[in-house]
Amino acid sequence: MAGRNGLFVPGPTNVPDRVLRAMVVSMEDHRSPKFPALALECLAGLKKVFKTQTGTPFIFPSSGTGCWEAALTNCLSPGDKVLIARFGQFSHLWVDMCTRLGFEVEVLECEWGEGAPLDRYQHALEADTGRTIKAVLATHNETATGVTSDVAGIRRAMDTVGHPAMLFVDAVSALGSIDFRMDEWKVDVCVAGSQKGLMLPAGLGITCVSEKALEARRTTAKQPRCYFDYLDQLNQNKNGYFPYTPALSLLYGLKEALKAIEEEGLENIFKRHTYLAGGVRAAVHEGWGLKVCAKKPEWYSDTVSAVVVPEGFDGAKVIDRAFRRYNLSLGAGLSKVAGKVFRIGHVGDMNELMLLSAIGGAELAMLDNGIKIEPGSGVGAAQKFWRAHEAEASGTTGGM
Repeated sequence: MAGRNGLFVPGPTNVPDRVLRAMVVSMEDHRSPKFPALALECLAGLKKVFKTQTGTPFIFPSSGTGCWEAALTNCLSPGDKVLIARFGQFSHLWVDMCTRLGFEVEVLECEWGEGAPLDRYQHALEADTGRTIKAVLATHNETATGVTSDVAGIRRAMDTVGHPAMLFVDAVSALGSIDFRMDEWKVDVCVAGSQKGLMLPAGLGITCVSEKALEARRTTAKQPRCYFDYLDQLNQNKNGYFPYTPALSLLYGLKEALKAIEEEGLENIFKRHTYLAGGVRAAVHEGWGLKVCAKKPEWYSDTVSAVVVPEGFDGAKVIDRAFRRYNLSLGAGLSKVAGKVFRIGHVGDMNELMLLSAIGGAELAMLDNGIKIEPGSGVGAAQKFWRAHEAEASGTTGGM
């Protein structure tokens, strides 16, 4: 098919050309005296992205799912109780992992499209008078539904009742794109991956761990673990090495991606994502007259919008037509929202012109499926939004 594929799934995301070039390197000895300079620069750069002075970043050759498992197995013991809200596919998968690893799981069931229920978290923690809950789990940005939750609010709920549980946060589709504050929010483990806001191919599980979580690993946690052992990483990382063969090319890419993030500035990146997401939502609401899956504006995600197709239409067919006819990749609806939505990812290396192609392609695919929208309506609404809010972007848009 002629032309470049338009990649607008919420991960993997577009990799900037400068990052691609940085990864084209010859293989080298990862035990050489030269290697620590690369590893230590990457680890130091990640601390800035996590907004932490005291946390310890780790890089695993895995996906973010590996870091989920690392959080659970390093910090907990067999049969420990965890508290988690389920409101989308990825929070569901974390629940599934907890169950399969043998933990006792208290699940706060929510409608898909809602965010983390702060009051229900607080009530559950208040009711836990015996302090049997050892960890509170939260998905910062639920990729399946386009919902961002208030992690700071969950921490306030924990502190309000004085609960000593650890706080684990899945920030896979948030880190580097939506504001995350490891130290301020007293997060004990943050889980992320390379293929979204960090603008790399998939393959690196990236996590950051508090001193409290490391102390749990050293003293109380009895859950078996091997590959994902924090202490194995810690002992090797302090000298700039890894306990096993690292993903060398991806580390060079990470070094360059962190440099690009620092050049633009994290706060500018957050503004850019908010500004671009606003244009996509204007296309959905004002242009097409449709809805997003997120139930309230306070939950709207700045990295992905899940567009609800009209009753009687199949979102999967829109996605299929977009790919086969227009070489456009849109995100599929997952599990409970399969066929009900299609997703537009607006995360990472992204600007207005790129998103206009996604909006225009989605319009064509919807029209081809008989969905009655006005051609160009979404494109026009997005343009109007961006022109009206250009000052809010602070000149931060543009590809890298």
